[in-house]
Amino acid sequence: MTGPLEGIRVVDLTQVVSGPLATMLLADQGAEVVKVEPLGVGGDVTRLPSFAKGGISALFVNNNRGKRSLAVDLTKEEGKQIVIDLVEKADVFIQNFRPGAIERLGLSYDELKAVNPKLIYCSISGFGPDGPYSDRPVLDPVIQGLTSMVSRQLNPLIPFPDLVRNLVADKSTALTSAQAITAALFSRERTGEGQFLQIPMLDSCLYFFWVDGMMDLTMLDDDVSPGITLAKVYNITNTSDGQLIYFAANDKQRFGLLRALGRDELCEDERFSSLAAISNPENFAALGEIVAKEFEKVTNDEIIPKLIEHQVPCGPILEGEETLEDPQVLHNEVLRIWEHPEAGKIRQPVPAARFSDTPAEMRESAALLGQHNDEILGELNRDKETIDRLRAEEIIL
Repeated sequence: MTGPLEGIRVVDLTQVVSGPLATMLLADQGAEVVKVEPLGVGGDVTRLPSFAKGGISALFVNNNRGKRSLAVDLTKEEGKQIVIDLVEKADVFIQNFRPGAIERLGLSYDELKAVNPKLIYCSISGFGPDGPYSDRPVLDPVIQGLTSMVSRQLNPLIPFPDLVRNLVADKSTALTSAQAITAALFSRERTGEGQFLQIPMLDSCLYFFWVDGMMDLTMLDDDVSPGITLAKVYNITNTSDGQLIYFAANDKQRFGLLRALGRDELCEDERFSSLAAISNPENFAALGEIVAKEFEKVTNDEIIPKLIEHQVPCGPILEGEETLEDPQVLHNEVLRIWEHPEAGKIRQPVPAARFSDTPAEMRESAALLGQHNDEILGELNRDKETIDRLRAEEIIL
């Protein structure tokens, strides 16, 4: 067995990141994924010519490794029928069209359920299927703004709202979708029934961010004790020759921090001697000023070993190339380089989850647009004459 999802078939009508990353996770864990791409627009929009070679871009391969590509015109009846035939033999169907678009194509849950009652149908949207924003276009930073992720990057050292410069809303939605699909597949093992999954990006991102980002809005009674949000705690620390990151989450780590900096006497200062005391915003700010001045007296190489010795979580701020050579990254064998016939050498992280009995497999492939049209259509019992006609009529690429 090459992965825990071996034998699971996925029909993927998603683009960009929220859906494609979800289905790549499924592919990494053994699922067979057919990526259905539109004609006339060059396929998935992440096939853009940025960090690209041979028709494959970095953003595309980082979200679509290990899938087969079928390029088909879904607005034509025969094109739609190809997808329906795929669904008949599939376990999962996933799409992230704007609300209403998939229904207009005749590929709604009810229509596909009639073909395959055991189908897991996953629908990703920006805001949900209805509501005041449902028909709006959306991209990752819009969701970041609406969920307070942007405003809560603000703290005394960053006195303005700022984006998380990473597609965190898309990727949290992808993780939510992949987990929901596998949970639905597990449920189907028990019940024999398929089901419909609705995954709004807004909901996924807020769920993801709320855990630590909205602690001050969680407890609602008037007598709740005051606290400090992580936005005010998470900062980059300047040393005499650079910057580092550290975090002292408990008394032991805070005392270790002070001892590493040579300020042992502050461990006995009642303002800093307990979590209860340090949770007072004034005490927290006072300690922060003291610690910042002490860090400016030392170099990274001097202080990081001392922090580690005192069991304080810490580390340097690495550039991308430095991360590639980090000793722990190398030890874990996180990254692999493989050869693509058109795109050349490609470097990517291997699947992060390590299964003891059903190991995930990084399939070293990234499909060109419509690369597997003939192969997939042959599996659907279309003969060569039919395939040639479909191509001549621009129903397939």
